[in-house]
Amino acid sequence: MTFNPPSIDQVLALRVNAGLDALAQTERFAAASPDVVEAVVEGAGQFAAGEWAPLNRKGDTEGARLIDGKVVLPDGFAQAYADFVEAGWNSISAPEDFGGQGLPQSLAVAVLECMGTANMAFSLLPMLTVGAIEALIHHGSTAQQATYLAKIVSGEWSGTMNLTEPQAGSDLGALRSTAVPITEGPHAGKYRIAGQKIFITWGEHDLAENIVHLVLARAPGAPAGSRGISLFLVPKFHVEPDGSLGARNDLKVVSLEHKLGIHASPTCVMSYGDNGECIGELVGAENEGLRCMFTMMNNARINVGAQGVQIAERAMQQAMAYANDRVQSARAGSPDKNPVAIVEHPDVRRTLLRMRALTEGGRALLYYATGQLDRGNMGDAEAQLCAELLVPLVKAWCTDKGVEVASLGIQVHGGMGFIEETGAAQHYRDARIAPIYEGTNGIQAADLVTRKLGLEQGGVLFALMDEIAGNGSPALRDLALGCKATAERFLAGSLDDRLAASVPFLDACAVAVAGWQLERQVAARPSLDLPEAFAKRKAVVAHYFADHIVPEAMGALAQAGHGAALLYDLTSEELTA
Repeated sequence: MTFNPPSIDQVLALRVNAGLDALAQTERFAAASPDVVEAVVEGAGQFAAGEWAPLNRKGDTEGARLIDGKVVLPDGFAQAYADFVEAGWNSISAPEDFGGQGLPQSLAVAVLECMGTANMAFSLLPMLTVGAIEALIHHGSTAQQATYLAKIVSGEWSGTMNLTEPQAGSDLGALRSTAVPITEGPHAGKYRIAGQKIFITWGEHDLAENIVHLVLARAPGAPAGSRGISLFLVPKFHVEPDGSLGARNDLKVVSLEHKLGIHASPTCVMSYGDNGECIGELVGAENEGLRCMFTMMNNARINVGAQGVQIAERAMQQAMAYANDRVQSARAGSPDKNPVAIVEHPDVRRTLLRMRALTEGGRALLYYATGQLDRGNMGDAEAQLCAELLVPLVKAWCTDKGVEVASLGIQVHGGMGFIEETGAAQHYRDARIAPIYEGTNGIQAADLVTRKLGLEQGGVLFALMDEIAGNGSPALRDLALGCKATAERFLAGSLDDRLAASVPFLDACAVAVAGWQLERQVAARPSLDLPEAFAKRKAVVAHYFADHIVPEAMGALAQAGHGAALLYDLTSEELTA
């Protein structure tokens, strides 16, 4: 199916929700003028539609393969990635000192949204690379930045993050990989890395000249648990003093995971130091690896949230096209008994409108969060705290809704949606990973009701909900005040009750913010030159969101009021028998 970039909705979200017009008035982001923003978004969309979208189906059916220790991608991927690098799409928000364009992160997310909507599996390659850039900018030494950043920023070299291990899962404190200091020889001052990592996205491939792995491991004498984790930079190929590539490091891909979806993304089991000569450099200080890695992980969580929007957009477009083309049955209640396109049937229309409301609501939430991140990066402490609060909402709600929209897309196709040849099933299979990786959505909800709710003793969340209540529609006002009251009850109650209610609470908070941001888009119409048909549709979408999605969130708040007691009325044996 042809991918049509949603450029007009992206630009609207960037201007209204991210507030790029205001950012362009600052010295740092003066280059992000409205015409530049529009040109970047439209250019990225055209590139993605022309070069990455045609590979989406091929990547799914052929997938990445491991042949003689090398990862092989389907034909066309290498050229498409080379063209991506050549066009500069990887460097949008990186600092100009390292070859980047110095534009807002919001705009970089928009570029990656285009790539991911066109080809989600492929877009994981630059997504992880962007995270590596963030980690090295914030925590890398001057020498590491000079050696690695320009090549990673350009995309000539890619990046990965190596966190979990077979025995550890989400418990990073259980990591066993080791890092032993080297005191003599050509690698003195570095470390010998040894261990195995699993679920390493794009851990091995030949699309980039070098792969820079960021690996969590333990140095000798490190404290137990997560307090004893350090972060190490481990290149696939050693880098010589003149910047050229040297010998291959002692690391290898052991196998590729056989996955439900994202088949073109090689998810690797990686082994480090089988011969005792895997060399890595410490990033930051010893035992501060988790803090360093969270810089990369938080960036990834925003971009994974964007994947929910991406897959929802692609599934929605395909469902809309099918509903317009598929003729079946007369519309009930119509005097004309001739068959009509199924888009004319009330329930199909309800489904399509729901798909659009969730997709555009997710996009509005996403870009509101990135706008706060951009302001936080400029030193706005209040915006930084707001961004921290929004990260779990974006990651969890947008990815959950991406799965829902992809599932609804199959439903619109009926039986044909369950047939692989239509392509609708791929979107659902691809979408299903997003609520799991970069911290499961349950972990995001736990983060919301513990660390993020604790920001300024609840003050950050209270201020956000007060703002929504003061500026949103009556339905949103009631929801926002309900979220605030629930949060106040959480702070006075038990941790078990808070955690048991965390998922429905996150859902309600995300709906409140997304609905408010959709209403802001509608309110901004008079000052923007929007096509009349688009503006009309946006108003209806926001109205539908308030009438149909917001009441569901009120139900989620009711769930959040029940606490943990019922969950433990059965013993573990009784529950699982």
